[in-house]
Amino acid sequence: MLKTQIAVLVSGGGTNLQQLINAQEEGRLPHGEIAIVIANHADAYALERAHRHHLPTAVVEKKDCADNREFEQKILALLEEKHIDLIILAGFMTILSADFTSRWPKRIINIHPALIPSFCGKGYYGLKVHQAALDYGVKVTGATVHFVNEIPDGGEIIMQKAVDVLPGDTPEILQKRVMEEAEWILLPAAAELVAQKIAEEKENANA
Repeated sequence: MLKTQIAVLVSGGGTNLQQLINAQEEGRLPHGEIAIVIANHADAYALERAHRHHLPTAVVEKKDCADNREFEQKILALLEEKHIDLIILAGFMTILSADFTSRWPKRIINIHPALIPSFCGKGYYGLKVHQAALDYGVKVTGATVHFVNEIPDGGEIIMQKAVDVLPGDTPEILQKRVMEEAEWILLPAAAELVAQKIAEEKENANA
């Protein structure tokens, strides 16, 4: 079987990347294979996680590029070199341009720490999402895996999982619970779901 070649794009600690690595090593990502981890910060701890599991890595920093177009071109070159079929944004703190996303229809997935369409779009990232949920007073939040298009958090939803908001929650406490109870479960499951579809398409194309 031809496996779906996956690139994981990261910016920080890489806890979601770790869940994808675990899924691959435990056989829960049978149709996919992480072919490269690309960070937009050289000091991203996610790179250390990748190295520990002997995964290829690369760093593309905006400060080394003339503009956003060059930044994205460098990433595209790495994706082509590795024959990537699927891009997973795992805490990648850069919004990709419409020019970039249009080249990868239903081939880029992202995890967002809320139940889209709540608390999403431009400006909603990290602890800001959880602070907004607490400010609004919602009793249930969660996480969403969705396809990426030209609208921030605007692509088709693949999977969602709800998480209760509890009395006394701070943004930090809520962030941890959403990660453990939703993000870390959803992302590997959604990755396998999409990877299987792509792998089957590759098989059919080669038949």
